[in-house]
Order: sequence, then C-alpha cells, then structure tokens
Amino acid sequence: MTGDGRASEGDEDGVRGARRIPGPRGAADDLDLAAVPLPPLPPPGAGTPGEAVPEQSGADAAAPAGEDTASAASPDERDTRDEPEPAAHAAPDDPAEPEPEPEAPEAPGADRTPADGGPAPASGSVPVPDPDPGPAPEPCVSAAPVLPHRDLQALLGAWALSVCSAEETAAVENHLPRCLPCADEAKRLREAVGLLHSDGALDLDATLRSRVVEGCLARRPARIPIPGWAAPYDAETARLDALLRDIGDADWDAQVRLRWFEKERRTDRWTTVGGVISHLTAVDGLLSAALGLDDPLGGRAPLDPTERTEASWAAVGSPARAVREPWRAQSHELIRTASFAGRNVAETSVSYGSFALPLQDALVDRAFECWVHGWDIAEAVAYPYPAPSAAHLHLMIDLAARMLPAALAGRRRAGLAGPARDLVVPGEPGRSLHLEIEGHAGGDWYIALDSPAALGTRETAVAQVALDAVEFCRLVAGHISPAEAAAGQEGDREAISDVLFAAASLSRL
Repeated sequence: MTGDGRASEGDEDGVRGARRIPGPRGAADDLDLAAVPLPPLPPPGAGTPGEAVPEQSGADAAAPAGEDTASAASPDERDTRDEPEPAAHAAPDDPAEPEPEPEAPEAPGADRTPADGGPAPASGSVPVPDPDPGPAPEPCVSAAPVLPHRDLQALLGAWALSVCSAEETAAVENHLPRCLPCADEAKRLREAVGLLHSDGALDLDATLRSRVVEGCLARRPARIPIPGWAAPYDAETARLDALLRDIGDADWDAQVRLRWFEKERRTDRWTTVGGVISHLTAVDGLLSAALGLDDPLGGRAPLDPTERTEASWAAVGSPARAVREPWRAQSHELIRTASFAGRNVAETSVSYGSFALPLQDALVDRAFECWVHGWDIAEAVAYPYPAPSAAHLHLMIDLAARMLPAALAGRRRAGLAGPARDLVVPGEPGRSLHLEIEGHAGGDWYIALDSPAALGTRETAVAQVALDAVEFCRLVAGHISPAEAAAGQEGDREAISDVLFAAASLSRL
C-alpha cells in the first residue's frame, strides 16, 4: 500500500475490484455556485417505501435509516462490486470541475437526526427543522445515590450537624420516610444538636429532680409516700447533695461566711464547706434523737444548736469531703423513718433547748436552714443556687410567720421591743400587723402584736408590710438587716419595726 491508501501499480490487478477510500472534497467556498446548474427534482413518490433507490456513489450517499454504509455489503460483495474512481482522485493537471452530486432521494427514516440513529446530514447542507419538535426535554437532575442501609445509618450524625454533601443529604432524606428506626434516631440527633448550640447555662434546672420524681410517681405511686411536710427537707437535702457532688476536693476548704442576728446587731463567722456540713449534721441529730435514731454526737450532747455545732467542730477538727456521706445517710434515714411512721410522728416534739417544735415544723425548719447554708456554700464556690420551689418556699414562709408572735414576745421581755398596748384573752382578736409576701410563694399573714396567744385579723390590723418572698427569707436568715429590707410599709411605725427585728431574730448559727 502507498502512503495515500491506494494499492501499488504492481498489485493493481489484484485489488481492482476493491472499494476505494474517497479523497478530500473541495470546500464550498471554492465552487462557483452561480455556474452550477440545479439538480433535477426527483419524481413524485421517490424514496417512498417499496420503490427502488438509485445507487449512489461516494460516501455522501444517503443510506436507509439504521443501516451502516460501511457494513451494508458483505466482504464477498465488496470484492466483486466495481465502482468508478472518484473524481477527487483525478490527476492534478485535469482541469475538469467536479460535477454537482445529484440530490439523494428521501429514504425511510432520513428525517431522523444523528442522535436518533439516522444518517448525518451532508456537509454544507442546511438542516430543515422539524415542524413539530414535541415537548422540550426535562432538565437533567442528578438523582440521590443509592446507599446501603448501614452507610445511611452512619450518615445520620453528620446529617444532623448539616455537614453532609448534597448527594448524601438527598440520600438520607429519601431514606428517612421509609425507615422508622432511622427517622427516630435522626429526630433524637437533631434535638441533641439543638442542645449543643444552646446559649443557656449548662447547669441543670433546680426543679429537674422534683419534676422527674413527680413524673415517676405519677406513673407508679410510691408504696409509702413521703409526707407533704417532709417534702421540702427531702428536696433541699437532695439539692445540696448535688452541689457537694459537683465541687472539687479543693473547694471543700473554701471559706464560707455564716451570718445571723444577735439582739440588735448582725454577727458572722467563717468556716469551710466541710464545717457547714458538720454543722447541719449536728443540728439534724436533734430530729434523729426525737425519732429514736442514733444521735451523731452521742447521748449526752447538748440541745442548743450553737453548742452542738461547737462540739462537732471540736471533735472533727478540719472536716473535708468525708463528712458528706454521714450527713447524706442521716438525712435519708430521717425521711425514711418519717415516711414509714406517717401521721403518728407529725406532732412529735423536737427540743432545741430554749424552744421546741413539732416534727412536721422541725423538718420544714431544717429544710430552710439547708437551703440557706447551701446558698452560703454556693456563694463561696461560685455555684448557681436558685430558691426552692414555690410550694416549698411557701411552707417555710408560713412557719416563720407563725413563729413571729413568740419571737416578738421574747424581744419584749428582753426590753428590745415596745410594750403591749392591750391585754388580749387567748384566742381573741387583738392588734395585728398585715404581712404581705409577694410572688408565687407568698400570701397574707396577720401577726398578733400584743400576745402570742392572740388572734391576728384583717379588721384589727394597725400596720402593713409588703416584702418579696426571697427577700423575707433573707431577713429571717439574718443575711440582711431590717433597715436593708426593701419593704413597703404603712401604718404604725413602732409595730413595723418590732416585727422586722423579730423576723431577723429568728436566725441563728
């Protein structure tokens, strides 16, 4: 073969009948179109199915649809078919112009485009648009990849964090409506992501324990429920125990300031976190002794809370984290014993040395002191410590309001309060002060001014004091003085001053 694809002259006889590759075709710009006569029109009906189509020479002849011209004939037919030499292979000195090719008759399927499998249009021809192109094709949208279930499960965390690619996101969201376990897991992960991005504090809600216990008891009531008057003590010891669990070992040596009122002045004392817990354990021992349980200080310990605290500090030395477990076990034993005994022990007298309280009031008193000293510890270690729930705080305020007439009489005997104005028969109405506590835990109390046995009423009120619930508790705890209490006052000024100082005198170490 020569370089141009034609057989050499010596072997020309052997390949004379072979099909030749046509040469390059002249460009359309080289032709004088004005001098080229138009080809004759095909006869009517030409190219219809069933008619013979004239044989065309060259590679530009139109072929029936779906038929490849290169493979139309078998090898034997290609060998025996004699085709004339294309004009493009004429000698260079031949001045003959190429004759215009006759227009190929229309064949079945010739109106199809190359994309439909039909023949390509001849070079230089202008395609005729289809008069009815049909509906436009839909835009190509990439479908979500088909992933196995295990891979989709592994993508749920990334999907919840919105870090999946577009294809992975589409795959997961197509899968969730069809798979209930994955949908539940995706919902849970999305809620967890919402918590991760929360701007609120990470500390647990102070009412979380109460709400969890309430929900559990609603589903399965306790066989032996905790009495309502013991519930504040149970809640406040649990909150303080949670605080002690969260602080580190070094925080147990943090300095805590204890504050209370003595007569007309405020007193304070410094101790450690362990010292506060030892103080609570020593005073709670008075309730343990009243219930027949073991007193942590022994049988000969004093009854006065201050003396018991001094004895406990002297015995323990420098208390640290080790004091938490005995205090916790003692508080659990108190609640368990009171719950099993029920109403039979509610009126059991608990002696504090100079005064006594029934057990139901003593447990509310211990709940109040547990909250106040928990507040002191929280301030020392920078820990958030909100007020008790409204229902428990109301019980604490009610106990303090009921103790005010006796505290006022004690200050009058000591010469620290004004004299009684009237002699009142026990149980009869007498001069009173209207104590209004604001907030959800508040209410209205009428404090007898002239005798603890008198009855305070709205009609006999000579003065009124309005205080916030937490502000009143801080006054009773000795954390603020009567002059610092932001109180709304109206009426007898002496009665107002006597009641405010009596409230502060309820505090003790």
